[in-house]
Amino acid sequence: MTGEELRRKYLEFFKSKGHAVLPSFSVVPENDPTGLFINSGMHPLVPYLIGEKHPKGKRLTSAQKCIRTIDIEEVGDATHHTFFEMLGNWSLGDYFKKEAIMWSWEFLTDEKWLGIDKNRLAVSVFEGDENAPFDQEAYDIWREIFEKNNLPVERIAKLPKENNWWGPAGETGPCGPDTEMFYWVGNSDEVPNSFNDDNDLWVEIWNDVFMEFNKKADGTFEKLAAQNVDTGMGLVRVLVALNGLDDNYKTDIFWPIIEKIENLCGKKYDESDELKRAFRIIADHIKAAVMIMSDGVEPSNTERGYILRRLIRRAIRQGKFLGIEDNFTVEVAKVVVEIYKEIYPEVSNERILELLKAEEEKFNKTMEKGEREIEKLAGKEITGEIAFNLFQTYGYPVEMIMEVAREKGLSIAEDVERDFKVALEKHQALSRTASAGMFKGGLADTKEETTQLHTVAHLMLAGLRKVLGEHVHQKGSNINGERLRFDFSHGEKMTDEQKGQVESYVNEAIKAKVPVEVNEMSLAEAKEKCAEGAFENKYGDTVKVYSIEGFSNEICGGPHVQNTGDIKGIFRIKKEQSSSAGVRRIKAVLE
Repeated sequence: MTGEELRRKYLEFFKSKGHAVLPSFSVVPENDPTGLFINSGMHPLVPYLIGEKHPKGKRLTSAQKCIRTIDIEEVGDATHHTFFEMLGNWSLGDYFKKEAIMWSWEFLTDEKWLGIDKNRLAVSVFEGDENAPFDQEAYDIWREIFEKNNLPVERIAKLPKENNWWGPAGETGPCGPDTEMFYWVGNSDEVPNSFNDDNDLWVEIWNDVFMEFNKKADGTFEKLAAQNVDTGMGLVRVLVALNGLDDNYKTDIFWPIIEKIENLCGKKYDESDELKRAFRIIADHIKAAVMIMSDGVEPSNTERGYILRRLIRRAIRQGKFLGIEDNFTVEVAKVVVEIYKEIYPEVSNERILELLKAEEEKFNKTMEKGEREIEKLAGKEITGEIAFNLFQTYGYPVEMIMEVAREKGLSIAEDVERDFKVALEKHQALSRTASAGMFKGGLADTKEETTQLHTVAHLMLAGLRKVLGEHVHQKGSNINGERLRFDFSHGEKMTDEQKGQVESYVNEAIKAKVPVEVNEMSLAEAKEKCAEGAFENKYGDTVKVYSIEGFSNEICGGPHVQNTGDIKGIFRIKKEQSSSAGVRRIKAVLE
């Protein structure tokens, strides 16, 4: 089975069950300060899972692009990835456990869909503890299915919270049990009659989360009035299981990239484990870089741009290890584009290839300078502090510093990597915690101050378009309770007069105490009404338009204040600077 076929079948199946098919959101979260990237299918749907009405209804499904940065160092084995796709379906207070489980079984086993051998399947449910009961309902549904299909009920495992429980994201909030489905990847005539979580031949392929409870401040759980279903199926993991593979990189969504790298370096992927690792890092990192850049991020030394630059440079380093002398990242990226251009058209952007070419040329010069500096350290021990100074000055990665030092026969301190990380976290704006996203599959920051600044962002964009011109569009934003950061298309530095005019525009709107109205309409209607929309591809055919009469009219997913008079304070632009070519960045507050 191909990636395209699995993706298509999944969406078709849930469409046949009354689900609206959503396009993938950008990998860059909108107005969510809790994470650098979208890292799960449910991440962009959080407002709807906690009560906001979705314009497409109560049943939703999607194939979502995700970026996971916490495991960058692990990439190189057969299973870890930076970019991956999550297939998901959601019920927003509509169907619950029975339908979710029955449909999971149908999609997995019916010949019309995946047609998996039923005898290779096992499941797990929540066993219960002192705070939440055993999930008897899920167990009974699975038992009925297993008995009807002559499967041993011992393959329905009862597991604790660490295995079969989701949430809450913080100390309190929505949470609940889940049921997981496992596929036996060993020989078909050796399938055990019971499920053992420690047996690696049982591979998890699907997870149905039942948001059934609210965890209260005292640690107890109460039933939610509106109960939701959130399911997730990792595309590549299921492809590997269905095709009987033991290596994610041998699926059709990776193998053409591997073949291109083989052509570029003249070596074969299967020659050795060391070569495999290099091939995998290049394939994964260039794919992830293409996806990140296709959603507007450019290489830099901070935040998302730092992650992007790190991915590209790790790939280049592995290219050198494979003996590729010429620039190669663009050639690898072209294969990535070919694989994904139909499903994610945004990858077909020449700007991506231009950025890769420039980054590779820049880093090649960096490597030359860095190597010369390391040679000067002959007779000294390479410490974490020295490694950090080389990194800070030349952008030279610590693992490459150590590699070159070994080649030159230099002494390396025992704790160099640990000390380097300590120095990096102390001086670098982006720590490993930030790169992990700080988003544990949970709820976005929707507190009052953030909501106010979200509405302010709409007013400010309208003010920028009035003062600077209609070429101004939103290019990204990050909002928390303290400040608003906003990127917009504009080629010149703003004058003090222009900044003052935008401030006045926003403050007049606040002072006017205008109601914030929301209307659902088709995307075509929204365009007819001249609604501004920076992320149209995120919302599908039906959108929400937030209107502040006389000031702003914009497509958005929320949240917003009900009246501009609810915005407390005076709007001030604290900083205006370049973000990237043709894009400016404003940092603003409510004082």
